[in-house]
Amino acid sequence: MPTRLPLVVRRCHSCPSARFRAGGEFRVNANHKLIDAWLLALCAGCGETTKLSVLERVTVRSVRPELLDRLHHNDPGLAAQVLQDPIVRRRNRVALDWDGAWRLDTGRSKDGDGLPDVLDVVVRFAAPIPVRPVRLIAEGCGLSRAAVERLDTEGKVVSAVRLNARLSDEFTFTLKR
Repeated sequence: MPTRLPLVVRRCHSCPSARFRAGGEFRVNANHKLIDAWLLALCAGCGETTKLSVLERVTVRSVRPELLDRLHHNDPGLAAQVLQDPIVRRRNRVALDWDGAWRLDTGRSKDGDGLPDVLDVVVRFAAPIPVRPVRLIAEGCGLSRAAVERLDTEGKVVSAVRLNARLSDEFTFTLKR
């Protein structure tokens, strides 16, 4: 489950920081029939503002009215969509830092002692957040990542996906203790 928007990885021109926090605020500027829109982000180090281009010199009539309303009302859901859009990230030459931007909701206790001998799990994402399955299994089962990797090499973690690859789609695994 997402807990906050991811940090934007971009070099700050005022300080040595390379992380920006997007708060979900947009700036919209219209010049006659053309419109520009930016997502504003603040430097994590000095608070300097940077603009991430969302719309560039687009005719106003070609923009859907509901999108314009969301831009004018600083919709946080739209900010999450904009940050996850690969075209916007490529145009602005930024990457995303997802550390601390999500949490795992298992409905179980944190210690791994109460696990059954065989555990079949289906992992569903509330938002498309790229995470390594090893980290999810470790946090969800109360194990260390090294212990999960050891169980994987012993054949006690079975999954159709690579456990060290980043995923943001649903996957399943079986853990044998």
